[in-house]
Amino acid sequence: MALPNYGVAIGSLHDFSRDPTHDFGQWYHGHLFLRTPVGVYQSALDVDAPGSVGVSYRVVDDLTRTDITGLRSLPDGFTHLVSSSSSGALDYVRSPLLRNRRWFEWLSAATLRVHLALAPHPPGSPMFGPDLSDTLAGSVNGLRRRLLGLGGYDHLRPYLRFFPWTASDGDNALDVLVPHLEAAERIYVFGQAFTTGLGVHDVHLNQGDPPGSQWYDDNGPWQDGAVLCERPGGHVVVWQIRFNTQTLDTGEDGHPR
Repeated sequence: MALPNYGVAIGSLHDFSRDPTHDFGQWYHGHLFLRTPVGVYQSALDVDAPGSVGVSYRVVDDLTRTDITGLRSLPDGFTHLVSSSSSGALDYVRSPLLRNRRWFEWLSAATLRVHLALAPHPPGSPMFGPDLSDTLAGSVNGLRRRLLGLGGYDHLRPYLRFFPWTASDGDNALDVLVPHLEAAERIYVFGQAFTTGLGVHDVHLNQGDPPGSQWYDDNGPWQDGAVLCERPGGHVVVWQIRFNTQTLDTGEDGHPR
């Protein structure tokens, strides 16, 4: 069943904190508070989990306001979004905003097939974390930034789109996010609204959970959570989180293929 209260909370940064202690490899969260016209929205961001689950994060940082025209027209506060490609909803697998170039996506899929063939994993194990293709993308991304920083290469930007997944130990994922929050004039938190009070949860991938898991029935397309930060100059960044037990190889129902 798709998430019944999926949508986006929009506002400005009110506060940010972390769990008071971090026993590495255990559940750990960042706590984001957004100022909106109807009050302060809160959200707990899952950035670490026991080793039997594992977490990865990813940052897409080549976007501008022109890429989020529809979202920018929404009012501050919470807006329910239909789980479709035209509503402003996010999908880690299908959203053009979030996709790498196809050759990298093919390489990632091929790497996973080889990995599974050499070292089979039982269902529900943390098998979908960063892999060799993500390491390669990280190296290429450094070259990409240096090349584009030279100027005169903007026409190559669509062909140099590689955003790898990084293993999260909790604090590294939050250390990346916080500067974007502090620089943002408007923040968009995608996920499921609280049934009581003002807040958003499920701010992570919401598809690809394996059969037998307690979240399998919540799988669905176009209902993924993330934090999007819009800066005054028009630069837009999307911060993504997923559990390593979740696959990005999903069908149109959001279930693993």
